[in-house]
Amino acid sequence: MFLRIQLGTLCGAFLLGLVLAGCAEPEQEKRGASSQSGMVFFVATNGSDGWSGKTAAPNRKLTDGPFATLGRAVRAVREVRGGANKLSDGGATILLRGGYYFLSEPLVLKAEDFKLVLEGYKRERPILSGGRRITGWKNLNVGGRRLWAAQVSGVEEGEWMFRELWVNGARAVRARHPNRGYLSIAGVPDKAADWTQGQARFRFREGDFKAWKIVTNAEVVAMTRWVESRLPVVTVDESERMLNFGRRAVFELSSGDLYYAEGALDFLDEPGEWCLDAAEGTVYYMPREGEQIDEIEAIAPAFAQVVRLEGQPETNAVIEQVTFRGLTFAHTEWNFPAGFRGGKGRPPKDSEAPKIEVGGFAQAAVGVPGAVWGEGVRDCVFENCAFEHIGNYGLELARGCQGNRIVRCEFSDLGAGGIKIGEAVIRENVAEQARGNEISDCEIDDGGKLFASAVGIWVGQSPGNRITHNHIHDFYYTGISIGWTWGYKVALATNNLVQFNHVHHIGVKSDGDGPILSDMGGIYTLGRQPGTRILNNLWHDVAAVRYGGWGIYFDEGSSGILAESNLVYRTTHGGFHQHYGETNVVRNNIFAFGRDNQIQRTRPEEHPSFSFETNIVYFDSGTLLAGDWSNENYRMNWNVYFDSPSNSTVADFRLGPCSLEKWRERGHDRNSVIVDPLFQAVEADDYRLKSDSPALKMGFRPINLQQVGVRKGSE
Repeated sequence: MFLRIQLGTLCGAFLLGLVLAGCAEPEQEKRGASSQSGMVFFVATNGSDGWSGKTAAPNRKLTDGPFATLGRAVRAVREVRGGANKLSDGGATILLRGGYYFLSEPLVLKAEDFKLVLEGYKRERPILSGGRRITGWKNLNVGGRRLWAAQVSGVEEGEWMFRELWVNGARAVRARHPNRGYLSIAGVPDKAADWTQGQARFRFREGDFKAWKIVTNAEVVAMTRWVESRLPVVTVDESERMLNFGRRAVFELSSGDLYYAEGALDFLDEPGEWCLDAAEGTVYYMPREGEQIDEIEAIAPAFAQVVRLEGQPETNAVIEQVTFRGLTFAHTEWNFPAGFRGGKGRPPKDSEAPKIEVGGFAQAAVGVPGAVWGEGVRDCVFENCAFEHIGNYGLELARGCQGNRIVRCEFSDLGAGGIKIGEAVIRENVAEQARGNEISDCEIDDGGKLFASAVGIWVGQSPGNRITHNHIHDFYYTGISIGWTWGYKVALATNNLVQFNHVHHIGVKSDGDGPILSDMGGIYTLGRQPGTRILNNLWHDVAAVRYGGWGIYFDEGSSGILAESNLVYRTTHGGFHQHYGETNVVRNNIFAFGRDNQIQRTRPEEHPSFSFETNIVYFDSGTLLAGDWSNENYRMNWNVYFDSPSNSTVADFRLGPCSLEKWRERGHDRNSVIVDPLFQAVEADDYRLKSDSPALKMGFRPINLQQVGVRKGSE
């Protein structure tokens, strides 16, 4: 009897504990989140916008639980606040459970959304998607090809058009010709007024192109200089071998320029490829090995942006202290709007608007917006977020964005680039200037999928930013670009810090694709930038197709910049290049294995252009110096040079502009030496100096690269 009573009591207590625990758990979670902010709301894929949003999971009767959408949670915060003062409000937290959130429109935050945390619940992975699922797939045989096809509502009516598709979590290849590599332009019949004016047709080589049945669905992507042009095919004349387009190229096309075509059903011939026939409203896909039609998850982009932060810095109606943590932003795409006349960039010589739309931007795909976009954003944080499967730039903080931090985020599978800070225009009102932002410990890779000229990090007219401890790789153009003033006019990109970054496979990707563009750098600068420092970075494997694959590249007007203690190796055209500028300092760097040249100076000017001192230059091909060294307005001394094939003999040393004896007579490198610097293992890319290195005796300070890239514990 006693045993039965005790067991009953224990069981009852146990069951009561379970019930109490089940009821209390959401409250405990809410209290835990409240340590960060005053109120907490939950969002889940199995929620309902008709519920209170105050618990992490639905109750047993399904009468209450989390919200279904992030937009509803934001409105709930606004409703509770009711216009509360920013100083008195304790803040709010919105916790999102894992899964896809397909947005019906971009989430818009305004100045009323302050002290707000939007965070992934525990370690779950919420994905804010600007796309739509495509369903209803059927097996088809199209010209002997086994394809899957689905009707897509809104496409045939002209309401929806997309150029990207993700299948089972991976980017599908828009049907491409050729499948790998590139074709080259045979000739251009129309002479451009000048190089800044592109053409709307070119001649292809025999056998490269045909008048396929629906080839007018295709787009040609043509590369010239440092940009791509996306050119819709209008007609194909096989007898004349002529391709005619609905847009003109950004710049003058030339024989030998590379191109490829994509988007026509005629090109769909390999597993993993897809295309959209807009006239029929049908999407076609050739399945990869192992994929099953009843298990396919296909997502196409419907919006250019998933989040818009719409502050108004000119009236101080700014968005403050908003934190995005542990969220993924995905499935966006931007395309040229009707009437597009080309983006801002290198100023055109012809001020008249062109009569035909332009198929791209003059540099860095600068007009392509971010999937997450903001202006008037202050003291906000993006932490441990992912920007992936994106058709444009990942994140853009534009006009009036100040004091924000982007930390431990990942940017990958990008149609354009990773991050944009600032604008291409100069704002006189300090409140409207983007300044003082931080990008640190971020992984930024695999870009340029649609816009090859996009860069990993772009900083426009914006001062005082810190770019540190990032890993940037696999872009077709440039790793980091700072400044947007050509020449010596007013510029705002001053006092920027670039430190401890690892940037590699720029121009040529790590899988061997490329190079396809020219005139690029691991880091690229423009205009007067007093106070900008480039310190302790690792730059390597930079390649250009025709000219200009440099590690550190000071382009037009770059001035007042310090480049110190960087390691640069394996570049096609040199470790350092200054087009023109003044009073730059390049010291205590290692430049190794430039293919064609090592150091280049292009334009001589009347003022001092740069000092190049206490550097190590190690090479086995090309010459030491390239460009124009015709005047003496630069300072070069106390350097260590080693030309390994010539065994470092003075007689055989490949200086470039003149003999070494004549060079020293002109006052340069009088204290420099030609000697092996004694790296630890140059064949293994170990550029640490041995203890008896002659460079140490010359005053060279060992470069500490242990902290380069994303810091451990920051993932």
